[in-house]
Amino acid sequence: MAQRKGALKLAKQDSDDAPQQRSAGNLFEAAYLKIEELLVNCTLKPGRFLTMQELQDITGFGRTPVHSAVNQLATDTLIIIRPRHGLQVAPIDLARERLLLGLRRDMERFVIRLAAERASLSHRNQMQQIERMLSERRAGVSIDEFNQFDRRIDALVLAASGEPFLAHTMRPLHTIYRRIGFIYHRLLPDHDLTGTIDRHVAILNAVAGQRASAAVKASDALIDFMDQMFADMTTGIDPGLLDCNIEPLPLI
Repeated sequence: MAQRKGALKLAKQDSDDAPQQRSAGNLFEAAYLKIEELLVNCTLKPGRFLTMQELQDITGFGRTPVHSAVNQLATDTLIIIRPRHGLQVAPIDLARERLLLGLRRDMERFVIRLAAERASLSHRNQMQQIERMLSERRAGVSIDEFNQFDRRIDALVLAASGEPFLAHTMRPLHTIYRRIGFIYHRLLPDHDLTGTIDRHVAILNAVAGQRASAAVKASDALIDFMDQMFADMTTGIDPGLLDCNIEPLPLI
């Protein structure tokens, strides 16, 4: 009888703790997404040093969710933890991130093929809806708005693939290249968003139509487009925008 009461008490305790655990998880996710957004749009400039308290003040989240989010972002190589010196937003190394684009190409092929083969009717309907919205607003979407679409597309394709492990692997790569895209389109204004949008629309159309080979081909076209972005940035962007600690060159 005593064992039964103990089991019931433990079960009740687990039930009472569950909402708190879900709440903590939700706060961590919200803090992660907020910091990720600030990294992508360069509100937190590449190379910037800051403290945990500053990050709490900027995001409005408490110490525990921010600390958890920072640890994950450090694992993702987006934030560097400097013992005794606080935190540093990872500077952008164009050579490294262009090299990693080859890794993303191979992994994206795997994810896109799975998504095309496994996507449910709900997934396909959502993809078609985003495809229509992007097509209709093609000429008027800002880079900030596009990045919101891009985040939804990435999450939807990963969900359609049906393999949760892939989300942990792909998520930091998506953030790295979303930040590159922001800098490219915001700071090299001669390049509009239509090329990027057209390639994302092609992916959505192929995955929603369950045409796996076409989806992989569309994914490769997007990666090729991004590779050209790196070529343009290497010659056309101020290095200080990639690391705010770089001293500007003296005017001649």
